Amino acid sequence: MLRVHLMKMILPCGYLLGFRRLGAVCSAATGRGRRGVCSAAGMRLVQFCRHGDGSGGVRVGVEQAEGQGVIDLKAFDPTMPTTMREFLEMGEKGMECAQRALSSGQCVVARSELKLLSPVTAPEKVVCVGMNYRDHCLEQNAPIPAEPIVFNKFPSAITGPHDDILLPEESQEVDWEVELAFVIGRKGKHIKEEDALSHVAGFTVANDVSARDWQMRRNGKQWLLGKTFDTFCPLGPALVTTGSVKDVHKLGIRCLVNGKAVQDSNTEQMIFRTEKLVAWVSRFVTLVPGDVFLTGTPPGVGVFQKPPVFLKKGDVVECQIDEIGAIRNTVV
Repeated sequence: MLRVHLMKMILPCGYLLGFRRLGAVCSAATGRGRRGVCSAAGMRLVQFCRHGDGSGGVRVGVEQAEGQGVIDLKAFDPTMPTTMREFLEMGEKGMECAQRALSSGQCVVARSELKLLSPVTAPEKVVCVGMNYRDHCLEQNAPIPAEPIVFNKFPSAITGPHDDILLPEESQEVDWEVELAFVIGRKGKHIKEEDALSHVAGFTVANDVSARDWQMRRNGKQWLLGKTFDTFCPLGPALVTTGSVKDVHKLGIRCLVNGKAVQDSNTEQMIFRTEKLVAWVSRFVTLVPGDVFLTGTPPGVGVFQKPPVFLKKGDVVECQIDEIGAIRNTVV
């Protein structure tokens, strides 16, 4: 008893229970990735900061059940990093720690005490895919692409799930695009489609905010500048690991502007699915943990409405995907 008591006094809050439960957690986990089973067990991973933390300190956490708190992984295990990108670079070790933390129920931060950040910040890449929903192609009388149409945003466009979208002075035609996003969890090049999901850490919700004037008429009709203004990539609310989602290509996906549904479709409309996109892009570049993919948008964007509708100051944009969550951003 004395030995156990001393361990409780000197070890961080998650260590003692974590040691006891590691075997049970890993044996219970189920997964698709071929490098281990713990990584794919169902979890909702977040980045957050505490209200009133003047240092702006970022932490990685794992959500408890809906409406409950977030377990601070750094408090549970001081060897854990403070950013999601570094956490993903740890591979199985990081995922196993998150499973132990979730099982322990220790080191919980109340929702009222934290602010959710984008689940990934400062990724090496933000890869985007255009024209990737059949129904979106139909609404603009465009042919179905024969291969993925790939472009990018700069990582500086990323903002949090409840942060403001800033209307730039340079554009009068800012539009919404709800999108399923996924995040790379394992490095790879020339990845085969059948191995692709073992390289994906999880899924999140994105809004590919777009300045249509710059995308369609300016900058030689190259899309980059119209897609990459500051705050043009809200992400969140969590990184939902692959084991948490039954079938990511059969999920309802919606966008509401001021409470009115403007986009309402299903990810089964995707032309090129997650596995294909990982395999295709990895032909050209090496994918690394933390890389973010935006997989395209369904119909209902403002530019194709009659007459066209664009965002204005005070609008509230909510993007929802079943089983993953919702982000809600005010236009300022």
